[in-house]
Parts: sequence; structure tokens; C-alpha cells
Amino acid sequence: MKFNTKTIHGGQEHDPAYGSVMPPIYQTSTYAQSTPGGHKGYEYSRTHNPTRNALEKSFASIENGKYGLAFGSGLAAIDAVVKLLKPGDEVISTNDLYGGTYRLFTKIYEDFGIKFHFIGMENASHIESFINKNTKLIWVETPTNPMMNIIDVVATSKVAKKYNILLVVDNTFATPYLQRPLDLGADIVMHSATKYLGGHSDVVMGALVVNDKELADRLYFIQNASGAVCGPQDSFLVLRGIKTLHVRMQRHCENGKAVAEFLNSHPKIEKVYWPGFESHPNHTIAKSQMNDFGGMVSFTTKGNNYEEAIRIVENLKVFTLAESLGGVESLAGHPASMTHASIPKEEREKSGVVDSLIRLSVGIEDEEDLVNDLKQAIG
Repeated sequence: MKFNTKTIHGGQEHDPAYGSVMPPIYQTSTYAQSTPGGHKGYEYSRTHNPTRNALEKSFASIENGKYGLAFGSGLAAIDAVVKLLKPGDEVISTNDLYGGTYRLFTKIYEDFGIKFHFIGMENASHIESFINKNTKLIWVETPTNPMMNIIDVVATSKVAKKYNILLVVDNTFATPYLQRPLDLGADIVMHSATKYLGGHSDVVMGALVVNDKELADRLYFIQNASGAVCGPQDSFLVLRGIKTLHVRMQRHCENGKAVAEFLNSHPKIEKVYWPGFESHPNHTIAKSQMNDFGGMVSFTTKGNNYEEAIRIVENLKVFTLAESLGGVESLAGHPASMTHASIPKEEREKSGVVDSLIRLSVGIEDEEDLVNDLKQAIG
């Protein structure tokens, strides 16, 4: 089954009760039993729910994985992964990552004795230099948030396997439409399904996908024991969103390219971060591991002026100033004061998140309207 077909049919079956084409919303917390332990595979909805189960099968299918897990948020999914570790373990993470991930790592799990190294990951050999006997996990985002850095998953996987370390890839920005990290050697794929998988800015959810049964069983145990699961209504919404992922992503990519090229030619713009440019440091890696370059674009203005950046985002009319990304509507954000405010300024700026940086989630509107909106806002 090809990807576009998988988004609609992958892992799915018609509901056995009445043949419903879409999985019903099983809005129930518990299930009748004929005798203690005598049930139809479902006892309690924190552990299993038929709507969530259908979604988890869809997650696995589109990522070419065997096991999918759905959580109440992307951070709940990340939290479950870190719970695979124990005090004294060490994690190597990209230094350019979502601020919420950084906050979870440093403000929650460092207090439990887990050590994190935040490094540039443009070169896999650089990652290897940080590995020691306590290293248990490598955390990758590619493209990264918000600097759009590209990390070579195949090369990083070789390093991880050499030392028997788990490799986790946050695939939120690319989605499985553009890249499938399990195929490239990752052990775990993570998504904020709030973003492109849901696609309509109406749900908060996280996802994990793995191939190894032992690892899946450990994560299912953590999912159930910690209880950060999503409800059946949210599961239904993301299932519905996934069915149009392929057509939405095609337009996101087309519009993202148009916006990136416009910004790159604008006299008031200093730098545009988009992996589709041949000048992008890891453009060749992006070409090899992605099918296209996505709808996320970041840029800075000449002079790196904070007030100028704020003026631009406030003047936008088609783009909405809001956190999040991946919806059908175009969004603009100011990472330094919004999504990455939890990262200290000194640390932020090391990875390029300067005061004038603006991040765009380019939606599926008409590209001419989007370009014209940026044109009038920048002035």
C-alpha cells in the first residue's frame, strides 16, 4: 500500500458492530464483562479504547512501524520516552529543539538524576564524541525547531547502533509524508500530533511509533501506568486529520517554497531558513532523507531588531500570530518571546534564535495571498 492510500486505509478496518466506515467515538470509560476477566479485549479506557486503538494503528501504518501509541500531548509522549531511563543515564540532544522539550528535560528530569547534553548535530561524528558508558538515548529533531537544521538520521543511527543507544526522532515538522525515520534507522519516532497529523488546530495530542516489540511493551506499560492518554473524541479528530495528510502536505510544501523564495529575495530580510535552498548547510541530506522540504520557514530581518520583528508579526492579516504550527491556516510566531521563551537568551542565541527571528507555519491558502500579506507586513 502506497503512502497516500495508507493515510486513508492503513491499519484500519470497518467497525465490526455495524460496518461503520469511520471508527465510532467510543465515549466510554469502562466495558461490561460477562465474568471477571471475560471481556472483548477492552476493560478500561485508560488502558485501551477502540477509537484510540484505531488511531494507534494508523500512526504505525503511516510511519512504516509495527506499534503506535497515542498520548494526551506531544510532551506526554516525550515524557514516556524519558521514563525508559533511570538516574545516572545520559541523553545527547540537539541544541536547537522545541522549548517545551528543553524545559521537560532540564526542569523536570535533570532533578531525577538524568544528564542532558545539548549539542549541534550537523555532523554525526560530533555526536559520537559526547558518548560515554552512561549514554542511553540520542534525541533528534529534523528539521529542527525553529532553525530548520537538518540532521542526518542514517549517519546518527549508525552511531547509535555502534554503542547500543536508543535513537529517537521528533518527526513533527516533516511528517511521514516527507520522511520516515524508522526506515532510516531510528528506534522511536515521536510526533506532536497536534500539528500536521491533526492538521486543523483543534486538538492536542502526541504519538510514538516503534518496530521492536520489547520496546513497544515497555512504552505501553508506561502509557498505561502514567495515564497521559488522549480521549476518544480527540482520537477521532486526528484519525480524520490523517486521512487528508497527503493532500495537505503537498500544498504546505508548494506554499512553503513560494514564501521562502519571496523572503529570500526581499531587501529587508537578512536570512531565510528553509532546507530547500541549495545554500542550506545540509541541503543534500535533506534531499536524500526527505521527499520535499515542508511548510516551515524561519527568517530574520536586517539589523536584528526586536521591535521590528514584533511590528511585522502584528501587521500580518492572513497569517495569524499564534503558537503551534501544522494547521491548514498560516501561523506566524516569534520564538524568542513565545515558543522558545523557556530557553535562556544566552542558550537560545547560540543556536540562532535571535530577537528578530520569525517562524512561519505556511498553510494551504492561496500562495499569492500569503506572499502579499508578508509583503505588506514587512513594508
